[in-house]
Parts: sequence; structure tokens; C-alpha cells
Amino acid sequence: MTRRAIIKGIAAAPFVGAAGSLLAPTAAHAATIDAGQYSLTSRSYNSHGEFAALAAGLAASLTKVDATTVIADTNRSADVLSSAPSTSEAFQAGFAWDPDDQEVAYWIPQGVTTSADAYGNGLYPEGGSNKVILVSWYFETDTDPDNAGDEQPIDKGMRLTFVDYNTPSAPTYRHILLVEPVRTSTGAYSFNPVRKHAGGIMWYGNLLYVVDTYKGLRIFDLNTLFTVPTTEKDVCGLHTDGQYYGYGYKYVLPQSHAYDNAGTWLRYSAIGLDRASTPDSLVIGEYSLSGVVDYEEPGDPFLGSTKPTNTVPKVVRWELDYTDRHPGSLTATEAVTVAQQKIQGVVSRKTKHYLSVSAGPSSAGTLRTFTSGANSASTVADLAIGSEDLSYHSSGASGWSYSESVIWNASEYVNKRYVYAVRADGS
Repeated sequence: MTRRAIIKGIAAAPFVGAAGSLLAPTAAHAATIDAGQYSLTSRSYNSHGEFAALAAGLAASLTKVDATTVIADTNRSADVLSSAPSTSEAFQAGFAWDPDDQEVAYWIPQGVTTSADAYGNGLYPEGGSNKVILVSWYFETDTDPDNAGDEQPIDKGMRLTFVDYNTPSAPTYRHILLVEPVRTSTGAYSFNPVRKHAGGIMWYGNLLYVVDTYKGLRIFDLNTLFTVPTTEKDVCGLHTDGQYYGYGYKYVLPQSHAYDNAGTWLRYSAIGLDRASTPDSLVIGEYSLSGVVDYEEPGDPFLGSTKPTNTVPKVVRWELDYTDRHPGSLTATEAVTVAQQKIQGVVSRKTKHYLSVSAGPSSAGTLRTFTSGANSASTVADLAIGSEDLSYHSSGASGWSYSESVIWNASEYVNKRYVYAVRADGS
């Protein structure tokens, strides 16, 4: 589900299909459209300078570590699931967060990806042996809009959870803070929280891709994290005492690159990796409340050059370059519409696409699939209530494989928060 600030004002009228009937959960028509209209621009800098130079400036004052350090330094325990969570079907494996993370209202889980995305054998780092799951969360300052005065005073942005899944019967984890490197008014190196939705994430090699709904993609290099003191819970960046803090988190991960939307506007709601395509590719899925995508974000200069006339939700693909883990082309190679509301996650296997579809705080989510250009989508299995992002885990991941391919999902609602895998064929 999107931030209230994102969905505020979106029309709630149901989508009307070609035949004039209301969009039914069993009918999601798809069509191939021109992919060339969707493009990205590569950006290695922000208004404070080159990302690499900003990270080097921070490294002069802070201890630099990589993701393996965080994986070896988990500090919370998850509860293993012995059976399917909530309404989920075709259950394979998974866990629930500890009570504090189940109950916290202002941190909301969204994106999921695993080391089976990072490397083909499922293990991290390259040549290593770790089985890892990553989950993104966003901070919601107003957790109860009907109760004035309960707002959180600080929007702490996005955090990322490293889950050590080397022992599936006893997973452990640690939260870190995602930040953007900056310089202060005096020129000192610092960082700010990234106040975005974190709706979908994808791990590819050493890079973490995070969708930025109206802007494009933010990239974070998992070889470059920094250790900071944990004593100041409400301070992010360089403080007046000369120390750096990350809202009480021990590690911060600074942004290292960006890909901004440059062509026809696209809503970057969800992201997934396709290792079955040649070359590997990423796919973007669009969220809509009622089957009509809303593109308005006043004042954002990175929306692109062309306002779309087609507001049906889309799945759009870009090729990846495995040698540097960045997009291999800045122009999309495939685009399909799919008349499906409330798409929260997407993964693809060549022309076959999987969607997670949400249905509010009391009804089951669903895993659906369709083929590019097909007339309809079909339901594979029910998911947990509050289903969010997806990550495909191939049975071909030799270092960390299941007997058949599975798809990971994360669910978002308080006391209904699970990270779990379902069998991709719904069996």
C-alpha cells in the first residue's frame, strides 16, 4: 500500500473495462504496447556532488563496512513459520518478525528480495555461503489519520532489514538506515534520510535497487556501508557534537547512483528481477487504486517529458548488464498493459509475469499470472493479508534451492507481518 500522501486525492471509482463492466478480480486483460517510449537517464550525482565523492568524504570520518559485516552482526530473532501464514496457500517456508516489529505502527514493511536475486546460485557474496533475505520498510508519520495529534515528529525515511537465513529454523536480522549522502551548509560531509515509500526492492550483485514512485530508481552499493553510534535516536547525519548518527541504527547505507524517468511517465511502484531472460532484466509494475494509474506529483522535475494517455497499469522491462550490475540499456525492451488494480509486486520469467494483488487489511492478497499479450490473467494462489512485494527464487539456485521454484512475499499490516515463500505453480 502506498503512503497516504501518495494516494491522497486518487479517484476511487472502479475501473471500467473494454466491455463496460466493472473490473472483476478474475479478469485482467493485457496488451503489448510500444516499449521505446519508456526510458531512463543515468545519474551519478545529486545537488551536493558526485555520489562517489560524497561517500569518499564520509569514509574519511566513518568506518566503512560491507554487507557481510551486517549479516554477521544481527541483533533480533524472527519466529519461524511452521505452517502457512494467514490466508496464504502453497506455503513453502518463512518467518514472522519479533513482537516489537510486529506491533510498531510507524515502520511498515514493503519490499522483499533475496540472495537468489543477487547471484544465480542463491549465495552471497559471490563465492560466499550466506543465504540472505532483504526487506524494505517506510516510515509513516500519521498512523491514525482519524486521531489528530498522534503524528510522529520526524519522518525517518526508509530502513532495510538484513535477514540471516543460514539457519531457516532460527532466522535472525538487523535493521539499517538508507540515506542519501550530502554536504552541509559549511561543506562538511553528511547524509539525510530518504523519505520515500520503498515499495519495491531488487538485489543484483552488490547493488540494491529501490523504486522511487514518481522519479525512477535509486541504487545503493552494498559494498559501502558505514558504522555510526546508536545513542541518538532522533538524529540523522552529522550532529552538533561532531558525531554522525542514523536514528539509532548502527549502520547506514548511502545511495550510490540513480536512474531517473526520462520518457513517458511511469509509476515505479514495484520491481522484480528476471533471470530467465537473455540477458537478465528488471521489470517495473504500476500500482493503481482502482485500475487507473495516477501520475500526479506536483513540483517533481523528474517525471519525464511525456504525460501518458494510457493510464492502464503496466509492466515494463529493461535489460541488465551482469558485468557491472547496472541497466544494459536505458530504453525499455518490453511494455505490456494489464487491467489489474492494486498491483503491489511483480516478477517475470521471460513473457510470463506474476503479480501480487492486495485487498485491504482483512482480505487475502492473491498471486496472479499472465503472459505478455494474453487476454486474461489467472490466480495462482491466495497470499497473506496485506501482500506486498515479490521475489522469484528459482529451483536452479544450486547453493540455496527448493525442490521447485518459489516466490517470496512480504505482508505489511500490524500483527500480520510475514516474510514467506509460496510455490510458484500454486501447488
